[in-house]
Amino acid sequence: MRILIPTDGLSATKLHGVAWNAAEELLTLDGHTHGQKSLYRPRELLDWMSRNAVDRAWISLPPFGYRHAIDAAQAREWTGYANRGLLALANRFPDRFQPLFHLPVDHPPLAADVAGHWIAQGHPRFAMAAGDGAKVMLSDKAYEQLWSVLDAGRAFLFLHPSECGDPRLKPFHLHNLIGNPTETAIAASHLVLAGVMDRHPNLRICLAHGGGTTGAVAGRIERGRLTGRPGIDKHKTNLRDKFRRFCVDCIVHDADAMRLTAESHGAEHILFGSDWPFGMGMPEPHAQLAGLDPAFRRAIFADNARQLGLLAQDDTPVATEPAVAR
Repeated sequence: MRILIPTDGLSATKLHGVAWNAAEELLTLDGHTHGQKSLYRPRELLDWMSRNAVDRAWISLPPFGYRHAIDAAQAREWTGYANRGLLALANRFPDRFQPLFHLPVDHPPLAADVAGHWIAQGHPRFAMAAGDGAKVMLSDKAYEQLWSVLDAGRAFLFLHPSECGDPRLKPFHLHNLIGNPTETAIAASHLVLAGVMDRHPNLRICLAHGGGTTGAVAGRIERGRLTGRPGIDKHKTNLRDKFRRFCVDCIVHDADAMRLTAESHGAEHILFGSDWPFGMGMPEPHAQLAGLDPAFRRAIFADNARQLGLLAQDDTPVATEPAVAR
């Protein structure tokens, strides 16, 4: 999974809270200006892919593009623009890019409508924020229509965290280092404990950053079931096993963390992700994963996605080893 912001036609588009300075490549959303120019340059992503033997990228919005504060009408307008732009980028480079269409997590009925629209067009892959601090709980009944639409379409959904808003995490970049993986674990736990994954067996959800801290807390959650903690059905089957329903990306930065991720979610469920162009991702994926067993590395780069039905059997892999790159 890689990150881009579509900018074609943005200067002429009258979107609430959006200003694009094409000359300086600066995007202002809701009063905040974002100047990481790689996000607006698809050719830079293509160059990075070629240097790193990455054959294809699933592209989505960066977290600042989630725009949690806008209302439903504004979200519909922004989501429409962003998804049309992602599709246009994919159409420009059909052998390299495929879109993960944005779903606005703060507006569940709209998210369900957007998902249904793109599934009907033959595009069943999406990305959505894992939450919005205390304002979003994916176990809420308001999301049931979305889960049903995605399940019926046998869709793929990539969940990526937003900032959790805890002021204790402002120092030391902890909002990213600790907050992001914790937000992912909260989202996954709500989905498991509310039975969403049980009710929707055809829904494929992928968690960012190796599933966040889910591997560390899955055993504790299962202990909560065994001891009848409030709100948890003691008669459910082993909750640790339910966390293996998720796919996760490979961005964990540590061999021990990778082993825990494989144990918690299944080695066959780990997919290649880069978080390009952000430094907390995998700017040098082959070097960063060089310590893994070669068969495991190949599974992450290509085989797992194919075995999970995310690539056609005759598709090129997501990535190949540099020695056999084009």
